[in-house]
Amino acid sequence: MQLDFNGKKALVRVDFNVPLDKDFHITDDTRIRAAIPTIKHILSHGGAAILMSHLGRPLKKLKEDGSIDREKFTLRHVVPHLSELLGVQARFCDETVGEKATKMAAALKPGEVLLLENTRFDAGESKGDEALARQMAALGDVYVNDAFGSAHREHSSTATVAKFFGKDAKAFGFLMEAEIKNATRVLHNPERPLTAIIGGAKVSDKILLLERLIDSVNNLIIGGGMAYTFLKAQGGQVGRSLVEEDRLELALQLIDKAKSKGVNLLLPEDSVIADDFSNTAQFRSADSKEIPDGWMGLDIGEKARKAFSEVVLNSSTILWNGPMGVFEMPNFANGTKMIAETVAQATSKGAFSLVGGGDSVAAVNQMGLADKVSYVSTGGGAMLEFLEGKELPGIKAVG
Repeated sequence: MQLDFNGKKALVRVDFNVPLDKDFHITDDTRIRAAIPTIKHILSHGGAAILMSHLGRPLKKLKEDGSIDREKFTLRHVVPHLSELLGVQARFCDETVGEKATKMAAALKPGEVLLLENTRFDAGESKGDEALARQMAALGDVYVNDAFGSAHREHSSTATVAKFFGKDAKAFGFLMEAEIKNATRVLHNPERPLTAIIGGAKVSDKILLLERLIDSVNNLIIGGGMAYTFLKAQGGQVGRSLVEEDRLELALQLIDKAKSKGVNLLLPEDSVIADDFSNTAQFRSADSKEIPDGWMGLDIGEKARKAFSEVVLNSSTILWNGPMGVFEMPNFANGTKMIAETVAQATSKGAFSLVGGGDSVAAVNQMGLADKVSYVSTGGGAMLEFLEGKELPGIKAVG
């Protein structure tokens, strides 16, 4: 972050899109913590920080009368915890741009922090509106983008605003730099063998990622709901398991492509199956290709766990994106937990591991293993698109 902050106001796009409970208490502060080093660096180098972020999708979840639910989506809720983490009392402005924001930004002294209101309260934000971005840019002398979780959005605060700063007046924050560096290491400079563990519900959500990975990995482990589309494509009986019928041909093409590239593609040999999509359902183990009618696969079984863990433990680089089962139901979370433990174990033996994607990150956090893997990404959709090889607007605008 080669910018001179002394005596300057830094406009910083952070990602404070954190989960809140019904009383508006933060239930996971990972994203806020991740931005603290950048903010502290600005303050310690004589600058003031003006922070911008979104929180949720307020314009998609309007109140019954058609108005924005400001109480639910205001960033005011994060101010006490942000202040505590920074050791500095952050100020709050209840608008993103406007007369009040301009005055409060202008009055900011070195070492002070101002958090602006939710950028998504303005409809122009998600459209990348230039007039809105120009108003944002007028608040600061330099621009820092540290919101990797929003880097795939071409919004006013993540991409358009950067147009109004010269090349020597904009930079990535430490979090953004780390995210790019670690994802690039897996994509372009991995120590081998390289193993990707891909889970989640649907093949259609991960088509581009799977195609890209088959070109670069040594081992590709597929778990979660998407595995049953592959298993059915191979002629397996999968009962009521989640299957994308319109992706069966694609699944076969991916299997063939993996074979032709010499990639070891692993599907779960056995599954934990249930007679209903519920944690209270009856459940047992079964061969993944012999699931009875009326039953569905909700987690990987013992044989699959053993096979998957052997491959992971013999890997030098590991990418994990997506759960192995229905992680939110305790009876079907064991496969995902086993992967988390095995990735941590492989890391302790010298492997480099990158974990990205909501439930994978939730698993390592819940199990207290976040510091036992090499890097935990803060960006679900952004990390996915970066790994697919897409150019992210938030990176392009600054880089």
